[in-house]
Amino acid sequence: MPDQDKNDDLHRIYRVLNLYYVENRKQAEIARIINQSVGTVNRLIKLGRDIGMVEITIRSPFDTAADLSRRLVDRSTLHRAEIATTVSSTDDGANLRSAGRAAAAMLAEHLRDGLVIAITGGKGVSSLIDALEISRKYDVTVVPLTGGVQGKHYTDVNHLSTVLAGKLGGTAHLVHVPMFASSEAEREALMGVRSCVEAFDLARRADIAIVGIGSIHADVSSYFDLTPRTREDREGIRASGAEAELVAHLLTADGAVADYILNRHLVSLKPDELARIPFSFSVATGPDKTDAIASVLRGDYLTALVTDEATAGRVLQCLDRTSPPPKTSELS
Repeated sequence: MPDQDKNDDLHRIYRVLNLYYVENRKQAEIARIINQSVGTVNRLIKLGRDIGMVEITIRSPFDTAADLSRRLVDRSTLHRAEIATTVSSTDDGANLRSAGRAAAAMLAEHLRDGLVIAITGGKGVSSLIDALEISRKYDVTVVPLTGGVQGKHYTDVNHLSTVLAGKLGGTAHLVHVPMFASSEAEREALMGVRSCVEAFDLARRADIAIVGIGSIHADVSSYFDLTPRTREDREGIRASGAEAELVAHLLTADGAVADYILNRHLVSLKPDELARIPFSFSVATGPDKTDAIASVLRGDYLTALVTDEATAGRVLQCLDRTSPPPKTSELS
């Protein structure tokens, strides 16, 4: 009766496994219960594992990077969300550097000769450039998405374009006009300058865009480094309902371009033009960026996002809260 013998063996293995894994008995105790040696008990436990009768599941109290990525893609129009390790609970700079390395790796995946890469300034974009290491040179063109800003290295988009082009072995096509005009009329004039027209036409045809996402509530926000007028007009920014900065434009919580005067003075591509670039992504981390990232995601401007685990979790909580009103049309 070979089948009966096999069933008896399986029942004995099953009993031992229950005693060991479910009742948490020690092997010596199990040996006394079934009147066998400890060696036999050990052999039966191993046999049960080998034939697939045991499955051990360890449930993490934390969301995995893969789960966070999937949920961000499900809750937005992103095609990809790259989640870097949160390396510190207190050092936001370390977490940004972690995300910068992940973003550099993602850019490296897409590199090929002939690409046009359009970028903004910002700490996130700078972190990617700092982390970028490639094994060969690429014949690419790097072009700004905005006019220039003098000051800190990470806000100077011409400086970052030059550094990125140098690392890639390509060419930088710079914009020699300021980011902010003094009036709407001056903005129109600057947008008509030949070098500006050529640069922005090239940016509109870009294959890849790399942009920062700015918080406008924190004192350390890069937005306030762009022009003294922004720091002096906190009340006007609050009145506009702004929650985020993208391509130097202030956005409301629903992702629409805010009705704010300096948005009409900007020498740059508009967010809806960014959205038409085939592969556009941002690098952003930190508690101050939570609402800003959610705003940008609601606006459907990006193809991909690179952030860290802690920021991703906060952004998902923000997106899961009561949805803001439907997005209104962008300013002309």
